[in-house]
Amino acid sequence: MKFLKPLLDKCLMCGACMSACSKAWAKQDNPAMSRIAVKNVTGLPDIRVCDQCGGCIAVCPSMALQRDKNGVVQIDRKKCTSCLICVEFCPSASMFFHADIDSPFKCVACGICVKACPEGALSIVEQKQEG
Repeated sequence: MKFLKPLLDKCLMCGACMSACSKAWAKQDNPAMSRIAVKNVTGLPDIRVCDQCGGCIAVCPSMALQRDKNGVVQIDRKKCTSCLICVEFCPSASMFFHADIDSPFKCVACGICVKACPEGALSIVEQKQEG
């Protein structure tokens, strides 16, 4: 299973990852439309990004969430009703919603933010799936 791993001790909270992500996925430089959130919590970075736990799959009433061949949780926009149960449920607070985007969105471990980070504070990790 592929997922994005943050390295908090390297993060400068510069926002380069959020900028690159929102430009790639939302076609605009808007941190609120990024699939990764970096916040300053009492001077320390708090990086919110999907760890692909799959909890959202179980709570989705329209069955719009499923794992792809890499184990990454994907949203089927045709099935999604934007009920936002997944956003409210997400244990890592990394399922996002923005009023200008018609359905929730999350990290799909594409690596765009990894390339954009000047400090190497993000990496793509492969973990064997159980079962």
